[in-house]
Amino acid sequence: MSKSSSKLTDAEIIDLLSKQNFDNEAVKALYLNNFTVLSGYILQNQGSEQDAEDIFQEVIVRFIEIVRAGKFRGESSIRTFLFSLNRFSWLNELRKRNKSLLRENSYQTGMGEIEPDVSRFIINREDKAIITNTIDLLGAVCKKILLAYYYENLTMKEILKLVEFESEQALRNKKYKCMKSLEQLFAKDPSLAKKFKAALTYE
Repeated sequence: MSKSSSKLTDAEIIDLLSKQNFDNEAVKALYLNNFTVLSGYILQNQGSEQDAEDIFQEVIVRFIEIVRAGKFRGESSIRTFLFSLNRFSWLNELRKRNKSLLRENSYQTGMGEIEPDVSRFIINREDKAIITNTIDLLGAVCKKILLAYYYENLTMKEILKLVEFESEQALRNKKYKCMKSLEQLFAKDPSLAKKFKAALTYE
């Protein structure tokens, strides 16, 4: 392929990975465009260089499987999607090692006691089921917004394309109301709050 790997667009990478015998240029592009960012996250959250390399390889394999299964919808950039996979995989690894997770300051907005917990989502099937079933109680719109923001790590601009709001500010206002509704839900049902928070525990 004459085009530099680092210059391949997301669409070109997905097209190459989707082929039966995909070109290694696509994998090279994923590495060149994303390894520094993804490894940086792990290095800043209790990980070593070896951890960063191991998790990155795992993430790339999983991403290729997702693409080839036709499950990558392209609603976020490849980097955003890989970052989410990278983040959740590392949180799972930390959990297995029984280590405490450093608070991710870049994901905290100071909007109440529940938000920091939600911002520490882990990709665990059983825990995710508890989380999503709880968020289901808030309604379809809140569920879509909260899962897109915290689980898929989409930006407000990207989420705006998925829901019908006139502006990003209107979307932020709705997200805030969803978080308040979640707090109120927990206040009415302490047992639910206990289960929900247990699903977000890393000890």
